[in-house]
Amino acid sequence: MANTTAAVVQTTERSEVRKAAGIALILGLGLIFLTGFAYPEVIHNAAHDTRHSLSFPCH
Repeated sequence: MANTTAAVVQTTERSEVRKAAGIALILGLGLIFLTGFAYPEVIHNAAHDTRHSLSFPCH
């Protein structure tokens, strides 16, 4: 019985980690792509080096 409970807890923990990783990935990519197409020069220049290091074209 203890093994079944441990397996359920471990599966739930993995599920939570995957959710958190997915949300972080979406937010991170959204930030890079939104700033990549932003018009204000301040926002564009703030993310400039990061975009180029990830091979994201911005010019």
